[in-house]
Amino acid sequence: MGNGFGVSTPKSRYAHRVNQPTVEGRRTRKGSTDRTNSAAGATPKARKFTAKGLATRARIISAAADLVFAHGVARTAIEDVQQQADVSPSQLYHYFTDKNDLIRAVIAHQTDGILDAQRPVLDELDSFAALERWRDLLIDLQEKRHCVGGCPIGSIAAELADDDPHARADLAASFERWEAPIRAGLARMRTQGDLRPDADTDALALALLVALQGGLLLTQTRRNTTPLRVGLDTVLAHIRTYAAA
Repeated sequence: MGNGFGVSTPKSRYAHRVNQPTVEGRRTRKGSTDRTNSAAGATPKARKFTAKGLATRARIISAAADLVFAHGVARTAIEDVQQQADVSPSQLYHYFTDKNDLIRAVIAHQTDGILDAQRPVLDELDSFAALERWRDLLIDLQEKRHCVGGCPIGSIAAELADDDPHARADLAASFERWEAPIRAGLARMRTQGDLRPDADTDALALALLVALQGGLLLTQTRRNTTPLRVGLDTVLAHIRTYAAA
């Protein structure tokens, strides 16, 4: 799904399965659940795969990410992913203990895509001009995708943050990965004298991320980038009030 900023995908033939929950464990042929590898709070042990195995695993994650982005977590069944990735149930469960395990991999995958789409600009936010280039990049990404989809990790957070503590922790870490380069860039601006010493760069970085997330949601809903532009410009104007004389 490219960089993770709003590429829609065709509907899966299983998209009508709206009652498919996040699976806690492996489903058996009779529909029962095998919880051997998915006890509450358990963390799967790291396993080593061959190059071919890693490629298959990556294909499964990419297929799941496309489906989750298009339909949401609850509407994406394991059967959807198997069909999209062209793998058997035994292959899928060789790489992931259950749907929860797969969704956590999707979160990491989407986060990587989001950040990669903004680089190298995201890592160079150490001037007012650079901040404006980043704003323009974010708006351009949404315009190219006709404002469809919103934020891939934000949409997953809306579904899982209240009910899945492990996914919530992963999502919080994803947002921290996004916020960190913004925070670092503003801190460099303060160090090099572009911002006054009293500028709280941590708070300003968080405000930018908040404006970005809210802007993406309203941009998705209204199908135009005005909310995203206004939200980011408002925070950037506030940051300018801390410009060194």
